[in-house]
Amino acid sequence: MTAAQVMQHLVDSAGPAQEPAADMADLAQVIRTLLGVQAGRDTRVHLGRNLFDVVITGSGLQARAAVALMDQVQGGCGPVIEDPESGWFYWLVPPGSSARWAPHDHAVCLGAPHTITLPSLNRRVPPGPYWHRPSASDRLVPTGPLRDALARFRPEPTPHAALTNRLGITT
Repeated sequence: MTAAQVMQHLVDSAGPAQEPAADMADLAQVIRTLLGVQAGRDTRVHLGRNLFDVVITGSGLQARAAVALMDQVQGGCGPVIEDPESGWFYWLVPPGSSARWAPHDHAVCLGAPHTITLPSLNRRVPPGPYWHRPSASDRLVPTGPLRDALARFRPEPTPHAALTNRLGITT
């Protein structure tokens, strides 16, 4: 095969020039979503992919004790959203966690294909969902220490039955 034939084969096998790579559409959507959150808009995002999954617990005193413990474990707890209307904490954990999450009496872990609405980054108080612990680009909440903290403090009410209504989360 000549050099020209090799080049033509590479061009032919690359496919149409106007067709974006399959994962680029997902990346573009993720970037638009995160820019919306940064710009001060509540934004619905898909769980999983390369972003995060979510662990849902009650947001009472026991959950706040778990946040305090995670502050110590992580040197500042990873991102946690509080929804005072539903009484839930949404702990942002690494993507893929839901596939490895064993049943827990006080928490549920959800990933793809579910979605969650992230509050704008500047929302730190109610009304509506807000960042109990702000999102930082360098960390999520690690599931191992979180499971231990939730088993220790046992936040109530448990989210299992209420999730049938998909509070804040949809498929």
